[in-house]
Amino acid sequence: MATFLYKLGRLAFRRRHFVALIWVALLTLAGVGAASAPPAGNSSFSIPGTEAQKAFDLLEQRFPGASADGATARVVFKAPAGETMTDAGNKATVEKTVDELADGSEVASVADPYTGNAVSEDGTIAYASVKYDVSGMELEESTKDALEDAAQQARDAGLTVEIGGDALQAVPETGATEVIGIAVAAVVLVITFGSLVSAGLPLLTALIGVGIGVSSITALASALELGSTTSILAMMIGLAVGIDYALFIVSRYRAELAEGREREEAAGRAVGTAGSAVVFAGLTVVIALVGLAVVNIPMLTKMGIAAAGTVAIAVLIALTMIPALLGYAGRRVKPAGAKGKRLGRSRKGEPKPDRPAGQPKANLGTRWASFVVRRPLAVLLLGVIGLGAAAVPAASLELGLPDDGSQPTSTTQRRAYDLLSEGFGPGFNGPLMVVVDAKGSDAPKDAFTDVEQRIKGLDGVVAVAPPAPNKGGDTATITVVPDSKPSSVQTEDLVHAIRDAGGDVEAKTGAETLVTGATAMNIDVSQKLNDALVPYLVLVVGLAFLLLIVVFRSILVPLKAALGFLLSVMAALGAVVAVFQWGWLSGLMGVEETGPVMSMMPIFMVGVVFGLAMDYEVFLVTRMREAYVHGEKPNQAVVTGFKHGARVVTAAAVIMMAVFAGFIGSSESMVKMIGFGLAIAVFFDAFVVRMAIVPAVLALLGKKAWWLPKWLDRALPNVDVERGPAHRRRARHRPRRGPGAGAHLTRHRRL
Repeated sequence: MATFLYKLGRLAFRRRHFVALIWVALLTLAGVGAASAPPAGNSSFSIPGTEAQKAFDLLEQRFPGASADGATARVVFKAPAGETMTDAGNKATVEKTVDELADGSEVASVADPYTGNAVSEDGTIAYASVKYDVSGMELEESTKDALEDAAQQARDAGLTVEIGGDALQAVPETGATEVIGIAVAAVVLVITFGSLVSAGLPLLTALIGVGIGVSSITALASALELGSTTSILAMMIGLAVGIDYALFIVSRYRAELAEGREREEAAGRAVGTAGSAVVFAGLTVVIALVGLAVVNIPMLTKMGIAAAGTVAIAVLIALTMIPALLGYAGRRVKPAGAKGKRLGRSRKGEPKPDRPAGQPKANLGTRWASFVVRRPLAVLLLGVIGLGAAAVPAASLELGLPDDGSQPTSTTQRRAYDLLSEGFGPGFNGPLMVVVDAKGSDAPKDAFTDVEQRIKGLDGVVAVAPPAPNKGGDTATITVVPDSKPSSVQTEDLVHAIRDAGGDVEAKTGAETLVTGATAMNIDVSQKLNDALVPYLVLVVGLAFLLLIVVFRSILVPLKAALGFLLSVMAALGAVVAVFQWGWLSGLMGVEETGPVMSMMPIFMVGVVFGLAMDYEVFLVTRMREAYVHGEKPNQAVVTGFKHGARVVTAAAVIMMAVFAGFIGSSESMVKMIGFGLAIAVFFDAFVVRMAIVPAVLALLGKKAWWLPKWLDRALPNVDVERGPAHRRRARHRPRRGPGAGAHLTRHRRL
């Protein structure tokens, strides 16, 4: 591996014009494809294998032309103080609005509140339901404008009018904080490298990689039914890993220059060593993201594959375009240690990367690692107890999917949601759709009535609409309004109670009863994700564990990496629960409404955080492994790994946190939650697990950390992550640099 990448790095350095031309051409091609692609249509949300999806599919078959997936809008009216919606003037305003809404070209139907029993008991609130022929993402702007204009005319007449439903669904925005995140990354890079040129290379390549990835997603969005969230998440992850991967290679290049190597040779060695870590780190991220397909939710699978593709592009750019740009930069990229003059301060007291210990003052990474190996047990206990305390809120985790009730109070959707709750009860915003399939029943009408009566007898039911059969008379829908809000445990219990009652009806009449609707769909999604979490963990952690055994030639190091990941992800979930469910620091994070954590959050965090956690594990521990196989004692190898890698890993973690935190400003609650969760997870994993727990465990294990059964060592492929054949070949032709050089090479050959 290292030999191949070494040659690739030198080739890219020499043929930099050709390499740059290829990537610019790919960026141009992706940009043209995105610009000429049709707008993304409906990103259908389906959950195969669930009862809610089965009922939804049945509705499309038995009720043709009903536009089951069409957009909906609820225009909610509230009378001025002291008046009711049945007053003549208010009634005339509402009827005029209904007539205007019905004239739309994409409108399938409009229900008049006065003929559809859609006026509250106190008469102060009423609503008109609008059904469209197409989905919310496919509605023309003129249709949305007509909806808002009709509502505004009713407001001008003195009524309070708000619009709920998905007809006014907007593409989520990330806000200015995303730009701030990139700016923070730029500042960290400048501080790390002390040079604008060196700092600009990771940013430039990351932006090119993300540009290619996101443009490709946009170009394929319509054909593959990719939602708007897919490109945002791909951008989030692509930016973070793209900057980090380039950062590690540029840092290693500068370290090689500091050892006196020629620039082409330094580029080859940087790609051969740090590039090997980039490849395996990228593989773990790709495995984690593609593994989301195990859940069998198409939307989640598409998100994972799209993000994995962006990560793969980031790896390829780091391995090829970075050495090419280093060739263009020439002497403007300084060796490591040369930045002190650029910043106006001297670093004469700091040793060069390979300077023997015991001479000048060590850097901060060396001092911290030395402290940890002296007090490993205390550091280990402190880290584990701290993460355990942060994980405590995760025990109260409640899962659900966001609805209009989780929208900011500044939106008309949220205000419509609150008005409906005020006038008709909290359960009105999440009605349940019960579908009775009586095709196999001898008496369909009796089956419909039986289901209706059984539902009326259940606790937690406010209203049950009469069965509405289809033209064939073999299927009917029954609308059920709970007395609790959609995301509550009581509503979930009611769904299960209806399904249990439906089982009794089927045994008696042969009619199958199914529960669907947005609320039931959310419940089924949560259950499906919970059921898939353990298989997903086994698959992803198992594959990555095998991969890390190959990389580190060890059993205990990969095991320690996996256990450390579990600590960091549980602590991150605890922080998410504390902020988004309990409301701690919710104002600071812009969380206007607390509630259940998004159902996809745990499994998505497990996938993404595991991949990112392995990044730091690979980058940091490969330097320790490299030092160990070159003859250093285990504890000294830990210190050496930190001397070379701690500063860069710290910068990489801060950059990744800044990029993820930039998405907390998104208007989409899902993106906001994922941005916060990933940022806090990187903090826990990089600064507590990898910087404290990992060196402490390695210090306690000593040589046992690198133990591998001989039979397994012979069976595993030699991927040559450390300074392999390229190092040995160059070493034979390099003059001795002082006492111990021959012994160093002899040790390496013997190992």
